[in-house]
Parts: sequence; C-alpha cells; structure tokens
Amino acid sequence: MYNFYIRLAIYFVCFLLSLYGLSAIDFEKIIRKGRVAQTQILYYLLAMGLAYLSGSFLMSLIYYFYK
Repeated sequence: MYNFYIRLAIYFVCFLLSLYGLSAIDFEKIIRKGRVAQTQILYYLLAMGLAYLSGSFLMSLIYYFYK
C-alpha cells in the first residue's frame, strides 16, 4: 500500500518539475497563432510524458539500489 503512495508522490513531483522546466520554452514562437487550446493541451501532454519518463527512471534507480 505504501508503494502506491510513494509512486504517486514521485510522479506528482516529476510532473511539477516538468511543468517548471517546460515553462522555459517559448511556445509562442513555435506554434501558429490562434491555436491556444491546442498549445495548452500539447503543453500538458508533454509535461505528463516527461513526468512519466523521469518518474519511471527514478523508480528504476531506487529499485536497483535497494534490492
């Protein structure tokens, strides 16, 4: 049961960090004008993808060093 909460906390922290990291990218230069909704969806999908990858990596490292 604690494993679930630890994984959830790791993914949540990684999601917040990826939101913070993606805020450094100026999407207005990349995306066409008038596509605000699509840009926001892309922004959150990229953040979720980065959070999943980095969270999985961290959990693999934790599993590797503690087993």
